[in-house]
Amino acid sequence: MAKRKKTTSRKARGKNYKHPIPGRNELLDYLKRAGQPLKADSILSGFGLKGLRMRVALLETLQKMVRAGQIIENRRGEFCLTEKLELLTGTVSGHSDGFGFVRRDDGNEDVYLSAREMRSVIHGDRVAIRLVGEDRRGRLEGRVVEVLERGITEVAGQFIRERGIGVVVPDNPKISHRILIPKDEASSAKPGQIVVARILDYPTDLEQPTGKVIRVIGGPEKKGIATDIAIHSHGIPTIWPKDVRQSARKLGRTVPADGKRGRIDLRDTPLVTIDGADARDFDDAVFCAPSGAGWRLVVAIADVGHYVEKGTPLDQEAIKRGTSVYFPDRVVPMLPEVLSNGLCSLKPKVDRLCMVCDMKISTDGKVTRSKFYEGLMRSAARLTYEQVNGLLSNGVKTTVPGSLHKPLRDLHDLYKALAKARRRRGAIELDIPQTRIRLDDKGAVKSIESVPRNDAHRLIEECMIAANVQAAKFLRRHRIAALYRIHAKPDPDRFDELRQYLLSLGLKVPHSEHVEPRQFNQILTQVQGRPDAQAISMVMLRSLAHAEYSPRNIGHFGLSLDAYAHFTSPIRRYPDLLVHRAIRHIVRGGKAGSHGYDGGSMERLGAISSAHERRAEDATREVEAWLKCQFMSDKIGDDFEGRITGVTNFGVFVQLPDLQIDGLVHVTSLPNDYYHFQQRELCLVGERTGKRYGLGDQLRVTVARVDLDLKRIDFRLSEENAKGRRAGRRSRR
Repeated sequence: MAKRKKTTSRKARGKNYKHPIPGRNELLDYLKRAGQPLKADSILSGFGLKGLRMRVALLETLQKMVRAGQIIENRRGEFCLTEKLELLTGTVSGHSDGFGFVRRDDGNEDVYLSAREMRSVIHGDRVAIRLVGEDRRGRLEGRVVEVLERGITEVAGQFIRERGIGVVVPDNPKISHRILIPKDEASSAKPGQIVVARILDYPTDLEQPTGKVIRVIGGPEKKGIATDIAIHSHGIPTIWPKDVRQSARKLGRTVPADGKRGRIDLRDTPLVTIDGADARDFDDAVFCAPSGAGWRLVVAIADVGHYVEKGTPLDQEAIKRGTSVYFPDRVVPMLPEVLSNGLCSLKPKVDRLCMVCDMKISTDGKVTRSKFYEGLMRSAARLTYEQVNGLLSNGVKTTVPGSLHKPLRDLHDLYKALAKARRRRGAIELDIPQTRIRLDDKGAVKSIESVPRNDAHRLIEECMIAANVQAAKFLRRHRIAALYRIHAKPDPDRFDELRQYLLSLGLKVPHSEHVEPRQFNQILTQVQGRPDAQAISMVMLRSLAHAEYSPRNIGHFGLSLDAYAHFTSPIRRYPDLLVHRAIRHIVRGGKAGSHGYDGGSMERLGAISSAHERRAEDATREVEAWLKCQFMSDKIGDDFEGRITGVTNFGVFVQLPDLQIDGLVHVTSLPNDYYHFQQRELCLVGERTGKRYGLGDQLRVTVARVDLDLKRIDFRLSEENAKGRRAGRRSRR
């Protein structure tokens, strides 16, 4: 009786909806009450729904729940609750040696997949797994129960022929499968060329995947080929679907009049954007003025959420992309250019919609009051870091309008207070040099330059951090579902390795259980002026965890903050757009419970966003490595000054500081001896000669080999280095 009453109620509500089918939460509740797996038709009748249209709509929702890992469809076509089957869901991360891991949706420890389990899955697949115990190294080990969703449909790699059979060897080292290409599916590809293959049949326990060549990229000499390969290897979307293009065109090129209504008008406030000289999308603007004993800081951010609404084609495509990807020769944007470089970009002298964080900051750099609101602005100027730094450091005024001199100097004074507050709370300050690769008209590397950071960079960074902190506090205060930017403490095992090394240098280092960010800075202070200071900084950086997105706030270790969220770059990062939506919902009088997202959906979007961020980092790193190899390919036999930045049992990694180029000196390239790896001191020591090669040591090396396919550079000790290096003898423990 109760069940029939609920169905009738649903029918009554259904009159107001085009597709009155149950939502995900209702379906989950229904399956829980049923207590057994159910077929789609049983669920359909259980909700009193009939007809083909209803059945199709229900199946579409159920399949979305399968892809999200909430339910599983078994071999009998029944839908089961994942939690009842004691399964875990997550995304596969492959390894070049054939094994892999599953990054769990619940954010807990990754699960190891043996090479045997990886036979039927590919890097990027979403899977359901069952824990089967631990491997010999004590890691959680899993067995694949179901592939929920295939992560990639196309693979880029080199086309070769083996005994008459066409094969594509993926460029992405995380994909260990080779794609077999039937004779009539090779198109015009020739051995040695880089191609894109569409997967026709995915791998099984017994069979390799098969595919067809859909595009021939070309040979290694083709302009931009490194970026083309990386884009296809990592499955980065570059084509805008038709419905996305149509949606973007409908938005127009100017801010509509109705979009300006009900907003706080900031058009008379001299907000300015400060970015790099080659920037094209401007998503943040700032203004500062004295206020009482401190300052008023206004951070205005492009209101992307006004144009990109939840569930629209633009929104769905933004989720797929997750982030804009910046390569040396091009940008793959998260949003169409009509938005990213046009309607949303805070260009000077034009009206733009914005979300504003308006702060009152005391003289000791603490935010004493803040508020968020929807605003309307008109940027007073588009400034570069070099222009602003010239004004602040050297008094160069010619390139900055006179009316902006005082606001910029006020901003500089505020920055000094914020920087002091940062040092007081102990945020980690690792000054790792950045490089810029400049290309010529043919796409070849023209130069590799160091990018110095100045006060203009730093003041914008501090303003953005201040706004992000206030956004996180706002979300936490209102208990609304959103994504925080979280950064966990260092893994105890990894930190203990770092600790043993630093102790061997005579430095004071806390135990892993008690490490705090300020102690990292104390170590950096201890090594200032040492020749191995940069090498130590890099080792410390490697010991840190990777920051991620999650609805569960655990704070940000690196910045020494108890709450942090990304609010300031919605043009190029999807999590920022989600934060904007949550803030707007509250600002407009909404309650947390009526927000269109819950914890589960945010968990899924956080995992997707973190994965897309890693995808972008991997892709850009590979392109930069390839370009650096190309740059060094005509320098075989040349000598360079370098410094050891990594030590393993098979050799030492040497970096050329001026170029930020890394290469390996293999142990067989060292003077003839048996070398032993000292884990505690991170060095190789010769058994007979006592020669020692340790982290931070300076070496003169010769370029021995450059492998563009593997993106690897091999060095050997230069002749004078090999002969003249003094042995640092130490007794081996």
